[in-house]
Amino acid sequence: MRNVVILAGGSGTRLWPMSRDDRPKQVLPLAAGQSLLRVAYNRLSGLVDPDNIYVCTVGAYTDVVRKELPELGAHNIIGEPARRDTANAVGLASAVVARNDPDAVVAFVGSDHLISPEDEFRAAIEHGFEVVEARGQSLVTFGIEPTHPHTGLGYIERGAAIEGTNAFVVDRFREKPDRATAEEYLATGRFWWNSGMFVWRASTVLNVLDTLLPESAAKLREVAAVWDTPARDATLAEIYPNLRKISVDYAVMEPASQGKVDADVVVVPMPVHWLDVGSWAALADTYEADPDGNRTDSSTLSCLLDSHDNIIVTDDPDHLVAAVGLRSHIIVHTQDVTMVCPLSDGERVKDLVAQVQSDHANYI
Repeated sequence: MRNVVILAGGSGTRLWPMSRDDRPKQVLPLAAGQSLLRVAYNRLSGLVDPDNIYVCTVGAYTDVVRKELPELGAHNIIGEPARRDTANAVGLASAVVARNDPDAVVAFVGSDHLISPEDEFRAAIEHGFEVVEARGQSLVTFGIEPTHPHTGLGYIERGAAIEGTNAFVVDRFREKPDRATAEEYLATGRFWWNSGMFVWRASTVLNVLDTLLPESAAKLREVAAVWDTPARDATLAEIYPNLRKISVDYAVMEPASQGKVDADVVVVPMPVHWLDVGSWAALADTYEADPDGNRTDSSTLSCLLDSHDNIIVTDDPDHLVAAVGLRSHIIVHTQDVTMVCPLSDGERVKDLVAQVQSDHANYI
């Protein structure tokens, strides 16, 4: 049976101070007044039965997820007691889905992506299901054709076409490149952005984890075995926080693409406009720019004199943000925090959050 898991465990630190511990970015109304999580759920419409849609999130977020998606059954929310990166998240979700359906096919999608057109997204996921159903040992990922030499994303180098499909063998995964390398990737026409979305048989990825991450795989199977019993929470709390923290790319996709397990990695193109809303600069791409290149959301009140190429956001429609002679900065105002940062240092907001956590923890 086909299933979809929405991965929604990120804290969104690079979107601080809007994104907080009790109000993570996936439930903020950042997509034309809707939350990113709601948009992610809605674009799955018609792809699988609603009862086969799951959300994997941090346990502390289960209440906000339930509030945002009240139609989601309680059994469809998979709560992690601690963040142990994506290898454990997809392993846990795969094991949970497979407990009642050993032949389950599972797609994993993000909760912080803006994607259009949505019918192309659904068509690509549908084809991913078909590839996995025809090739049981395949691990499918999705490639986005790059529009510019992005240095903040990983890349997939595609190899030979797979007969009878619109899929390709993955030759290599590449880490985030410098600009010169990214330009080289674009020039070859063989590289796609790594979307971080996947489809596989739950049993296949669990078998791969048995080989590549054996200690974690055994513990995840132990958790899944008691998932429908009163022992679940205690077992999960005892086991999960001690699992090795590692991403699915490092733990599964890269070594599998190198032939280290009895599974192959293939990439399906997803011809969409795709935005990973992971930073203020990325989110600002959804805002309209004024003649001076300043970007604000529709509810932000601002007055800018001789100021260019700034990002200005406030969650208070009555609060005026005014600036003179400002160039290429980010200003974010909330009720209790004002954050100012050069646009070139946007990725360092995550470091700033760590400093605030140390010095002013009640503002996180």
